[in-house]
Amino acid sequence: MRIPIASLITGSIFGAGLALSDMINPARVLAFLDLAGAWDPSLAYVMGGAIFPMVIAFPLSKRMRTPLFEDSFFIPENRILDSRLIIGATLFGIGWGLAGFCPGPAIAGLVLGTWQIWLFVGAMLVGMVIHRIVTTPLWQPGAKKS
Repeated sequence: MRIPIASLITGSIFGAGLALSDMINPARVLAFLDLAGAWDPSLAYVMGGAIFPMVIAFPLSKRMRTPLFEDSFFIPENRILDSRLIIGATLFGIGWGLAGFCPGPAIAGLVLGTWQIWLFVGAMLVGMVIHRIVTTPLWQPGAKKS
């Protein structure tokens, strides 16, 4: 029970931080990405504010055997830049630049009730389903055949 509660608390703090910093406003994000126009550096401050605690937390995590609310740490070990990573990052960046939303702020922004955010989250979920269908093999070794 403590893992769902910890997830709810940390997710709520994250969402509140996104709302407080106005990162759920796509106009602010698009203004940050508009280097040639009316550039708004506030997103850089939000990113810096996220990096600072991790500069402290990451070395501390190396000293801990396990995290407080989980059995083990989930730190990616793959350091390979493959085509799937590059294509995915490119699509993410293009979508972020066109819509001004990325998943975290969009989900936090659902409480605003605007149709644009709901449309973005719906399209994101459809994209996730399509990705799952396309990348899951029809036959997996060891699976029972019908």
